[in-house]
Formats: sequence, structure tokens, C-alpha cells
Amino acid sequence: MSESKKVLVLNASYEPLNICNWKRAVILVFKGKAEQVEHNGKVIYANFNIPTVIRLRKYIKIPYKEIPLTRKNLIYRDHFSCQYCGVKTNDLTIDHVIPKSRGGTDSWENVVASCQKCNVKKGNRTPKESNMHLLRHPRVPLGHLYFEVTRLAASYFPNWQKYIIGMSA
Repeated sequence: MSESKKVLVLNASYEPLNICNWKRAVILVFKGKAEQVEHNGKVIYANFNIPTVIRLRKYIKIPYKEIPLTRKNLIYRDHFSCQYCGVKTNDLTIDHVIPKSRGGTDSWENVVASCQKCNVKKGNRTPKESNMHLLRHPRVPLGHLYFEVTRLAASYFPNWQKYIIGMSA
């Protein structure tokens, strides 16, 4: 699906629920199941604009879906930058804030992206022991759509940013 044809679907509570194509969004609006919140200015039918954001009229309960802790997801969460010095590089490593040898776990709250230089400098110590400070404390991503919606909002749809918790326009 081309990025320009994607539509953010909000729950009745204005939280991101899904991403669909513009044709599906138009059908939901015409059937009365959703309302158009934002559009791109392109008219498709009798002064009806192609939506970029729609909101469902009825609340849909979302089952919790945990985001898998993978290297790709971790580096994306940390904005492709070292969490100690802030450098953006393609050679990021994974660092355990509390080293595994000291009881640290493979969890969202204990791993960060780190450049090789900072990872070697920190070694088998805690950030405090190595006199290194985290730019952002590690946390679990906010929702199962978090990565896709934030990527698209940052790159293609700045008007989506106001609907994403933790993202500023």
C-alpha cells in the first residue's frame, strides 16, 4: 500500500486503532461507521475529500498485543541513535543497562541501542559505575501500532502526530 493512500483509523476514543487504504476509509464513512476527521484536500465525490484520518463512531475494545523485543524494534524505539552519546549510525549494538552477568534481563526496560564506542566504554558495568548517562530511559513501546504509525507520521503524515501519545508535531 502506497504511503500516500494510507488512512489512520482512530477508535471512538481517538486512539490509533489501525491503518487502512483510502477506499476502505471512504466506505466506512459512507456507511456511517466512521467520521472523517482530517483529509488531504483531494475531492473524489461531490465535495467529499479523500480522508487521511477517520474515527470510528463505536468504541472497539483492543486486545493487548505485546511488541516483540527484537533488534530492529529496539533500534527503532531508540530513534536509530546511541542512548549514551546520541550519535546516529548504522553500526549500533545492543547494550544491557544492568549487565546480564549482574542479573540484567532481556527486557524493554533493560536494553538500549548503543554505538560500539560507548558499549566498549561501559563494558560490564552499570551506567553510574562507568560515569555514563542515558539520554532516554528504556521503556516498553506504547502499543502494537506504535512503530508503523510513528514511522508514517514522521515521514508522510505530520497531521497524524497529534493522535499519537508521546509524539509532538
